[in-house]
Amino acid sequence: MSWPSDVGILGIELVFPSLYIDQTELEQFDGVSAGKYTVGLGQSKMGFCTDREDINSLCLTVVSNLLKRYNVNPKDIGRLEVGTETIIDKSKSVKSVLMQLFDEYGATDLEGIDTTNACYGGTAALFNAINWIESSSYDGRLALVVCGDIAVYAKGSARPTGGAGAIAMLIGPNAPLVFDRKVRATYMKHAYDFYKPDLTSEFPVVDGKLSIQCYLSALDSCYRLYCEKYQKQNPGAKVLGLNQFDALVFHTPYCKLVQKSLGRVSLNDFVLTTDPEQRKELYPAIYEKYESIKLEETYFDRDVEKLFMDYSKDIFNKKTKPSLLLANQVGNMYTPSVYSGLVSYLISADEDVNKLLGKHIGVFSYGSGLASTMYSISVTNDCTKLQPLLDKLNYVKPLLEQRIKISPQEFTELMEVRVHNSHRTNFEPSGAIDRLFPGTYYLKYVDDMHRRTYEKRE
Repeated sequence: MSWPSDVGILGIELVFPSLYIDQTELEQFDGVSAGKYTVGLGQSKMGFCTDREDINSLCLTVVSNLLKRYNVNPKDIGRLEVGTETIIDKSKSVKSVLMQLFDEYGATDLEGIDTTNACYGGTAALFNAINWIESSSYDGRLALVVCGDIAVYAKGSARPTGGAGAIAMLIGPNAPLVFDRKVRATYMKHAYDFYKPDLTSEFPVVDGKLSIQCYLSALDSCYRLYCEKYQKQNPGAKVLGLNQFDALVFHTPYCKLVQKSLGRVSLNDFVLTTDPEQRKELYPAIYEKYESIKLEETYFDRDVEKLFMDYSKDIFNKKTKPSLLLANQVGNMYTPSVYSGLVSYLISADEDVNKLLGKHIGVFSYGSGLASTMYSISVTNDCTKLQPLLDKLNYVKPLLEQRIKISPQEFTELMEVRVHNSHRTNFEPSGAIDRLFPGTYYLKYVDDMHRRTYEKRE
């Protein structure tokens, strides 16, 4: 059996809100200790949307931008799927709204709808696109995967972990970012760690402690299974475990959890090193004390956490910290989160293609409830393939600097307006249009039948 070669990401587009709040100022406004959000969570700024933007407008903007930036003929797209947990209609998909961008070209033959499971929906949509291209249904066209969400929380300790954004990925063969085959490792389980049972509210129900435990246990399971599958596919491999990756990108609820997660991967490597002499050589200061350590007993062991975070600090700074720019500056985007990490890693090279050629990137995607997968991406060695993609991401850093800072007081007021206008009919949103980035789609009006009309800020 044959399949298209080097299936992966041909292009990637990102949007985030034009408004943000400074986390230091939010600490002061909330009356919490200095550093609680900036150091404790690892967050500097948080992007947010007024009532002028919803999940449809975010996805309209990112798809429109991608089609334009990559000069894609809509008729060349054969599959379009959206991953999101931001639901504004229990029946009508976001994908169906996006068809407005394709109808005028007579492009209506597009498979795919919406895929939902917390922050994992975008990854599921991505895998569906890859599987479509490698299936008997493939007709030679490209796939477009869209991940978008607005993460908002009620007043309290969770509010600074919000954010918003959307990412669109053009998927096809002969790509510069290639998905490795036969090494995906998935872990799924029933849990009530984070969920949204109240359909009248954008706010989730969160069990914070359970959420962290679920995330780390999923990481343990996915990483160990990935290593097992990788060794089976590469029996002669000399470099295994964390050392096989040039970069490791994680779903990022907040940046500090990612640093802990990299330490967690290091702990897994320690546990997987069963040869006593090798363990003594690699971990001379700790091999005896933690000889019989059990992973399931360490989720909230601060001593073990700190020990392996310290042990892996240099690895974190080199392989994972470069992927946290957007998470630190915008916040948790939910489904786009892990892919904003990929974008951050790519732009950290400052368009120097040689820093990225041939790199092996590990990716961990997690969605509460729970669903998770670890997989990997191999970067091409062909600079003529990779350079155009990097060039097309040169807008990201300047756009971050063009955002408008909002005071905590105004932010709080805008959030109250957003809550008040949720599910209203016969109304026009009040958010300022002139604060949006040019090219942004925005919600113009909701009529008495809940039908939403969008316009584009030119």
